[in-house]
Amino acid sequence: MARPTPSTAGPAASAPRRPRLLSIGETLIDLIVADGSPSLETASDLVARMGGAPANVAVASARLGADAAFCGVVGDDPFGRRLRQGLTDQGVDTSTLATTPVAPTTMAFAWKDHRGDGHFWLLRGADIQLSGAQVGDADIPSRDAIVVGSVALAAMPSRGAIEEAARRAAGSGVVVCFDINLRPTLWPDLAEAKAACAAVLEHTTVVKLSVDDASGILGLTDPDQIVSHLLGTTPVRIVVLTDGARGAWFASRGNPQVRHVPAFVVDAVEPTGAGDAFTAALLTRLHERNWADPTSADIAFASGAGALATTKRGAWEGLPTRRELDAFLAGR
Repeated sequence: MARPTPSTAGPAASAPRRPRLLSIGETLIDLIVADGSPSLETASDLVARMGGAPANVAVASARLGADAAFCGVVGDDPFGRRLRQGLTDQGVDTSTLATTPVAPTTMAFAWKDHRGDGHFWLLRGADIQLSGAQVGDADIPSRDAIVVGSVALAAMPSRGAIEEAARRAAGSGVVVCFDINLRPTLWPDLAEAKAACAAVLEHTTVVKLSVDDASGILGLTDPDQIVSHLLGTTPVRIVVLTDGARGAWFASRGNPQVRHVPAFVVDAVEPTGAGDAFTAALLTRLHERNWADPTSADIAFASGAGALATTKRGAWEGLPTRRELDAFLAGR
């Protein structure tokens, strides 16, 4: 059966309702190097903060005004309880967040190298316990969009759960956003990562990835080639490629010409969560426009959210509200 395609009609005359967005995958504790060391080998000061890409997207979506929910698994431990309460405090629906006694809450170490690029090392735990039955209970057909990532694809049973979620969403006409975050330490064989991502791309509406991600799974580094390749070899409708300070490139099936949007220049403090803020803002904007093909203004809106996220430490502290983002963009 062909994957349903969202409407490409223009914006409605009345004010858009709040988008119902469901993020599925990992939430975890980020242990962030706080002393400026470019490596864990020399780091002496770590700060614990709440994170995980899909959870970050959920929080960012809620701050931008979405009806955000999160589906995942945490351990029956202090960090798990901290994450559940933290998501709730941020306005995220955690009714589909499960707690397991069989594994501790997942943790990730994060730091910046000399270039300012972010690095991550994950210690997997409860997040991989996400099951197909759990996503089956998440009421996916009632959502406007789901967001899934590639970290959950690196282990079972979470890989099967993400594939099931994408199939359910596509079969119900729900937008599937696949935010690829390739973590090489999770994939001893990058060919397996490529195959796992390909299975999800078959049901994806919007794919967002970085140049580094594309280099790992496609062997390509030229932005125009990456975007054109994904449109030409997968049923994805919208491709968005990011590369930090170099900006973003995008194209769609309805407008396959690859276009570039420069990045905003800000006083960056930490990159953690910037890509997730970008994803949340992009989906919020596309929902407002009834999922029409993106414009340069839409990508600039998302880029503004990503830029603001770098101006504060931690994954959640810098995620902007809609008022903050609108004010930032108005000043630019």
